[in-house]
Amino acid sequence: MSMPDTTSAPDAPVINMGTAIRDGLLEAARHDPSVIFFGEGVEDPAALFGTLKDIGKHIGHDRMIEMPIAENGLIGVAIGAAMAGKRPVVSLQRVEFALLALEQILNNAAKTRYVSNGRHSVPLVLRMIVGRGWGQGPEHSQSMEAIFAHVPGLKVIMPAFAEDAKGMIAAAVEDDNPVIVIEHRWSHYTTSPVAEGYIHRPLDGPRTVREGDGLTIVATSYMTLEAVRAADKLAEAGYPVEVLDLRVIRPLNLDPIVESVARTGRLLTVDTGFRMFGIGAEIASEVTSRCFDLLDAAPVRLGLPDHPTPSSRGLVKGFYPDAARIARTAAEMMGLDDARISAIEEGILADRKDLPLDVPDPFFKGPF
Repeated sequence: MSMPDTTSAPDAPVINMGTAIRDGLLEAARHDPSVIFFGEGVEDPAALFGTLKDIGKHIGHDRMIEMPIAENGLIGVAIGAAMAGKRPVVSLQRVEFALLALEQILNNAAKTRYVSNGRHSVPLVLRMIVGRGWGQGPEHSQSMEAIFAHVPGLKVIMPAFAEDAKGMIAAAVEDDNPVIVIEHRWSHYTTSPVAEGYIHRPLDGPRTVREGDGLTIVATSYMTLEAVRAADKLAEAGYPVEVLDLRVIRPLNLDPIVESVARTGRLLTVDTGFRMFGIGAEIASEVTSRCFDLLDAAPVRLGLPDHPTPSSRGLVKGFYPDAARIARTAAEMMGLDDARISAIEEGILADRKDLPLDVPDPFFKGPF
């Protein structure tokens, strides 16, 4: 089902990432009648935060399969459908719902191709929504990419930008392996020009979204957006840093990261999920092993602290890394004095004004 790649022109329609994902799924389903949609609320008016809106009107409602609240069975049926020749797209309202089907995902979906010596494949897309704010607390605001990235046989992607998400979701549908797509709700708000029609972008790993020689920042999902704001303020102050959007968690392509660190001599990772045992830990370890002699300082990791997410707005302050903390950490690694660091922080906080901590910042506009 491979289609030619296209790139977004500056005069392409400006849409947000949620709409881009919806358009990518619709185009994939139009090109391949074996694509079907499973989920709880796939034709609900809310349409999974709008990402499935009106797809059934275009491809037929018989391909939009509403499932009961029984995730283990739901994903088991989808795995069977994939093995029988369909390309199911399963959409889960929260990543936590996948916990009820881990055995299906980690043993059946991930291992079928291996244990059958390639005779069977599972071309399955599992969309999982993560997010924060609105008092979702410890059970509905987690980011669990490290769990899925730990398992051979799965691919794990985390798009951060609209222009990437459309092509990556189509590539995930095309893939003959199970692909976990982790979407951050706050990233759904990012906007940029996105080409119309079918777009395919290979699931090939990191993409440089800011250039600089002072330090390398590798970030995932929504944290890429915070890293971009930090990098922009550092550049305004005369300290350009490089930002890599990881995009693909597994398979992990370390080459662009190593090449960047070889130029900058410093590495800062920023996880969407927990710092302990996180994606940043794996990157820092591998980079240290590959180019220890090129490092001017020890790698530093930012991520969520080692306790559950608070529900209250008062307690959540400081829980999530933000642009100010990223900028301060990067500046300290580059040896800036505290007065300069404080000025950069103040500029970031001034831009955000009095916006509450649990409300998405509207500054995330493209192109990136």
